[in-house]
Order: sequence, then C-alpha cells, then structure tokens
Amino acid sequence: MSEPTHSATLAELCIVACSEAFRGNGEIVATGIGPVPRLAAGLAKLTHSPELMMTDGEAYLVEQPVPLGPRGYDERKKAGHLPFTRFFDAAVWSGRRHAMVTPTQLDRFGQINLSRMGGTHAQPKTQMLGVRGFPGNTINHPNSFFFPAHGPRVFVADEVDMISGAGYNPAKRIAGGNYSGIDLRLIVTDLCVMDFGGNDKAIRVVSLHPGVSFEQVQDATGFALERGALSETPLPTAEQLEIIASLDPHNIRATAIRDNPKVRSAA
Repeated sequence: MSEPTHSATLAELCIVACSEAFRGNGEIVATGIGPVPRLAAGLAKLTHSPELMMTDGEAYLVEQPVPLGPRGYDERKKAGHLPFTRFFDAAVWSGRRHAMVTPTQLDRFGQINLSRMGGTHAQPKTQMLGVRGFPGNTINHPNSFFFPAHGPRVFVADEVDMISGAGYNPAKRIAGGNYSGIDLRLIVTDLCVMDFGGNDKAIRVVSLHPGVSFEQVQDATGFALERGALSETPLPTAEQLEIIASLDPHNIRATAIRDNPKVRSAA
C-alpha cells in the first residue's frame, strides 16, 4: 500500500466531511459552532460554495471567513451590517441559515440535548448550557451536527434527557402544528458520516472513516442504524489542508478530537 502524498489528521478529515453539509445550500448564512464546524463552513465558502454568507460573529457579514484565534480586527473584509438584533429576521426566522452544532446528546429522532444530564428538570444530575436558541433554530432552518467522540452516551438508546431541539419524533407532533421547517441534514463524528435519509427519516451511515467498520459504529450507538451505500470518507486534498491551515493559524483544530490521530486511506 503506497503512502499518501500528504498527511492529514482526523480533525482535518472531519472538517472536510462537515464542509459537505453546506454544498449547494445557496445564498444562506453558514454558521459553524465550535472549531471543526466553523472551519468547515469557511472551507465550504472558499472552495465549493462561494455563494455562502458568513458573519464575524459580532456585527458584520464578511467577504472572507474570519480565522480562528487572535487576529487583527481591521483585517476583516466587511460585506454588510448584521448585528445580533437583525440576525433573527435576516437569517433565522426566514430559514436562510444552516447551523452545524455539537449537542451533548442526540437520539434516533434527531432530538438534541445540551441542557441537562440525568435527574429531573428541577434537580438535574449535571446542569449544562440550557436550551439556548435551539428550539427556534430547529423549527426554522436547516441544522447539522458534529460529534468528536462517537459513543452510546452521545447517541442515546432512548429519548434524550431533555429535548433542547426538535427532531422527527412523531409522538411530539401536535395536531395542526407546522413542522415543515425541521430540516436535519448531516451528522459527522470521529467514526463516520451519517444523515437522516433512512426509512421515515431514520439515521443511516453513509461513509466510514478510514479503518472504521459499520459494526464499530453500530456498537458505539445506542439505537439501530441503517446502512447506506457505504463508502470511505475522503481524505483532505493538499489544497483543502492549505486552506484549513490558513483559517486556523494557531492549530486549534488539533484539540478538537482526543489524540487527533493521522488518517490514511485503505485504498
């Protein structure tokens, strides 16, 4: 087996895989929460989806993705004024946003939790961030997910401990309710890429990272997964690695996945 002409880490492979969530989205705001999703959104804009809109996370739309870590604010190429107070009308409520986030739990229906673990609502075992804006986000615009540690405590066997974001659970549907805005797309983990393209929007595995088997993914998941037309998740190209490095000059991506091993294709 020949060595690849360039080396990549698992985090970099996941960044490239996450960037595919934004392909073909059109002129919408791409929001990545956390190092890997944020770098993925930036990579998408600088490669296959230049029509994407991006913000500096504060008050402006920007022509170019803002690099991670310390930077000179005067380096931002501003494209328009978009303060937080306008962001909801311009992107969230209108559905013109695609967010990629990292919840604490996700269940078979795509319901997410980042509020509490265990216990009761009044007395949780572990208190986390709270639901934040996810109830509104998940009923108004597309959402995708990144998980750096695929395991049954993340992909839970039953329903998430507290529903912070809506999914496809038919038991949660209220007669006359409008659920047309719920649009869950891609799940990228340190083991594989999944989507909601199975029967009745079931989660299915669509690609496996180098050296990972479907059985490994299923064993690390608390519910039954559907098997798609499995392929191997592509390695980053030299061009993609160069762009990722330019967006992350302080190598913050190296801390996103435990040990962050090198990856190589089995082909």
